[in-house]
Amino acid sequence: MPRVIRGFPEAQRAQAARLYWEAFGGKLGAVLGPEKRALAFLSSVLRADHCFGALDDEGRLIGVAGFKSPQGAFAGGGFNRLRAAYGLPGALWRSLALWALAHEVDNHRFLIDGIAVTRAARGKGLGHALIEALCAEARARGYDAIRLEVIDTNWRARALYEREGFVATRTEKLGLLSLLFGFRAATTMVRPLG
Repeated sequence: MPRVIRGFPEAQRAQAARLYWEAFGGKLGAVLGPEKRALAFLSSVLRADHCFGALDDEGRLIGVAGFKSPQGAFAGGGFNRLRAAYGLPGALWRSLALWALAHEVDNHRFLIDGIAVTRAARGKGLGHALIEALCAEARARGYDAIRLEVIDTNWRARALYEREGFVATRTEKLGLLSLLFGFRAATTMVRPLG
């Protein structure tokens, strides 16, 4: 069974970025692409202090599960990092697009900021282990519920979340932003932490 750790080994930062891109590149590709720039940007912004990693028997990073807190997000970065990766014009429109996608703040529930597992490690209980690590972190921080967003095209992830006790609370359509992001709606799912 893979080992779940807090953060990820610094030497595997590029792999963490690759995992995140493989999971969310379909959703964020038009905004953060091309891939080479996206990977450079993600490598510069991913915060090991805002995630859990999963290592295989040989110590390779095969999964990450990020979260948000008042101190930041796993895959945040801000305008200056966008400018460094894409230049001023690229940073301007990208920051607006990303803000339009995820600008809500939830101070009452612990927020998941992405779960990504290598294709080879899927279906082996790693998603469950990462979710349990996130739930333990949420409890330790005093939250009584954990929340995530899942897009309408990611039916496998939604099925996992439902098996893990998450319940859909609302679905928001993207409208014209769907042309940029490649999905039509996102569903908020919440799991109580009893």
